[in-house]
Amino acid sequence: MRGALKLRRGSVGDLSSDRIERSAAAPRTTWDTLLVWFMRITALAWLAKGVLSWASILDVVPGARAFETEPVGRQTVIVYFAVIDLTAAVGLWLTSAWGGVVWLLAATSALTLAVLTPQLLPMPLPLIAAQASIIAIYFVLSWLAAREIR
Repeated sequence: MRGALKLRRGSVGDLSSDRIERSAAAPRTTWDTLLVWFMRITALAWLAKGVLSWASILDVVPGARAFETEPVGRQTVIVYFAVIDLTAAVGLWLTSAWGGVVWLLAATSALTLAVLTPQLLPMPLPLIAAQASIIAIYFVLSWLAAREIR
C-alpha cells in the first residue's frame, strides 16, 4: 500500500504540474504579425501628427501662423486632431480593437474635412491619397489576418 500512494512526477494528481494558467499561445500567423507591425508603424506616424498639432497650438512651429490668429473653425479642427491623433496612436500601438476604431475615426474625419472643407484642414492631394491608401492597407491586412486564423 505504501507504494500505491506515491504519485509519479507529471501525473494527473501531481501538484507540481497542476497549473491554472493556459498553455502558451499559438505562434502568430504571418498576416497577423504583419498587421501588428503595420499598426505600430502607423501609430508612430499618428503620434507625430498629434505632436505636430500640439506644436501648432503652442505656437512652436517656425514660420506658421499663430494659433490665436486662426479662425475659430480651424482652431477647433486643430484641437480635435491634437487629441484624437494621440489617442489613436496609443490604441494602435497597443494593437487593441478600440485603437483601430479610434484611428479609423481620426483618419476618415481628416479625409472628409480635407476634401469637403479644405479651408479648415488644408491637405495636399498626395497626402490625401497616402492617407486613403493607409486605410485601404489596414482593411486588407485585417481581412487577411482574420481569414488566415480560421
